[in-house]
Amino acid sequence: MPLSVGIVGLPNVGKSTFFNAITNAGAEAQNYPFCTIEPNTGIVAVPDARLDVLAKMSNSAKIVPAVITCVDIAGLVKGASKGEGLGNKFLSHIREVSAIAHVVRCFEDENIVHVGGKISPLDDIETINTELVLADLEMAEKMFSTAQKALKAGGDAKERFALLEKVKAALEKGLSVRSLSFSTEENLLLKSMNFISAKQVIYVANISEGMIGKPSAHVDAVKGYAQREGSEFTAICAKIEDEIAKLDKAEKQEFLKELGISESGLDLFAQKCYHLLGLQTFLTTGEKETRAWTIRKGDTAPQAAGVIHTDFEKGFIRANIMAYEDLVKYGSEKAVREKGLMRQEGREYVMQDGDVVEFLFNV
Repeated sequence: MPLSVGIVGLPNVGKSTFFNAITNAGAEAQNYPFCTIEPNTGIVAVPDARLDVLAKMSNSAKIVPAVITCVDIAGLVKGASKGEGLGNKFLSHIREVSAIAHVVRCFEDENIVHVGGKISPLDDIETINTELVLADLEMAEKMFSTAQKALKAGGDAKERFALLEKVKAALEKGLSVRSLSFSTEENLLLKSMNFISAKQVIYVANISEGMIGKPSAHVDAVKGYAQREGSEFTAICAKIEDEIAKLDKAEKQEFLKELGISESGLDLFAQKCYHLLGLQTFLTTGEKETRAWTIRKGDTAPQAAGVIHTDFEKGFIRANIMAYEDLVKYGSEKAVREKGLMRQEGREYVMQDGDVVEFLFNV
């Protein structure tokens, strides 16, 4: 299951530094607007300590973690919805991602120009959100007009017209599409419309090294905004995370210990992205590899099998499932079986995070 997160924000808030850290892909990060013209795309592994444990137990030749695709989208500015700062091009890139990581500058640095002339996180958030709403409004008006004509012509556009009327009214008030409530049927129809402001958001407060572990009014403001909106939030020092990304595992742990934190901000970011999109992980393990697979919460065993290969879903027979905790506690698949904790589940089984699975299928 491809998961893509678009990194957005005003110019010079630390987006590209943040992107460098999570992908270690070396995207250019310079102190001037629009240095990122084409979206940089990179793959970042989702940290999962369970993989190391299972790989050791199975003597696996390799470990394959779940991944997130991150897209570094050039800095948006006021007027982007009307094409300012090459805005239209960048807005089209945002429409293609699964979720949005909105990087907000919370640090002071006289050497790095702020396009607004001052550090004001809530103003920055409103600038970006307003542009996304305006871009959606323009698209909603066009679709509404088309649906209205189809309805007058006797076409089957009643549900589409009603939904667009609801969405357009909210956008005209400056509200995002995600702030509205929708029925199951409306949500299915809404997905095909691809509104930017319907996407889930994680607000990333970018702080300086000296701010780590200290109170900050700027950070609190961003956190409060996210909570009121029902969005995710995390605070990250992009500069430090970029340094951490260049270290090996042992050096990373020592560095985090020196900073007085148990896990990096990027590890937390990946976890929050999973939560944001309602995702979870099931695991497979053996001598060849130990692997994490990404599925949606609520997916059934055949749907999970299909993530590995479509033939697995088509020819699904059953799934042999162990809880990760049971496998670690008793030390082997054989011991779990002897304890009666190996379950044989059928088509209706709803997968749980951390299930260790062997699928049986016939093609």
